[in-house]
Amino acid sequence: METAPPIDDPLGESGGDGETPLSPEDREALIPKHITLRRELNEVEGAGVSGAIVWARGRKWAVPTLLDPTFICGLHKRMFRDVWEWAGSYRVRDVSIVLTSHRGIPVELRKLRDDVEYWVHHETYPADEIAVRFHHRLVLIHPFPNGNGRLTRLMGDLLAAALGREPFTWGKSSVPEYRARYIEALHAADKSDIGPLLALSRNP
Repeated sequence: METAPPIDDPLGESGGDGETPLSPEDREALIPKHITLRRELNEVEGAGVSGAIVWARGRKWAVPTLLDPTFICGLHKRMFRDVWEWAGSYRVRDVSIVLTSHRGIPVELRKLRDDVEYWVHHETYPADEIAVRFHHRLVLIHPFPNGNGRLTRLMGDLLAAALGREPFTWGKSSVPEYRARYIEALHAADKSDIGPLLALSRNP
């Protein structure tokens, strides 16, 4: 059964001080039962994410494949399969910061697939903007209990590559600065201003 892990840190790690003990709820669905601290969780999650990034970026993907909800679930599972029992499975509860009900996730992912296919076919936006808009919509849908930040940025990278662009940098600056800028850019995109997030995506 799904537990209620913390909402993603914008940088992609579960937030909190590294020496903070995990709650019993956090630990319930953990596969490595020896993990008790946030730092340990970040380490094992990071290893899985790094391996998935190497695997995914080492292959060429067609746009329809990347937009398939089955692929999205499979990539999330590859990232977190050694950490969480629910890796690759949609969340089964609603969260206050996300408008999409857990019951609507499959429908919203299909809508997103259709929209992006239309954008690509009709060249509605430049390639970078299509990939960033795809990333932002995935963030809004928030398909999984945790790991959405890391997954959606990687998905944006893969779509950009499939459209002939280089992977994004997502603003590799100091951590506090990036966190604030990334959240601010996401909020702007929520209000239909994609500009800040588009600029951040390739900020060295």
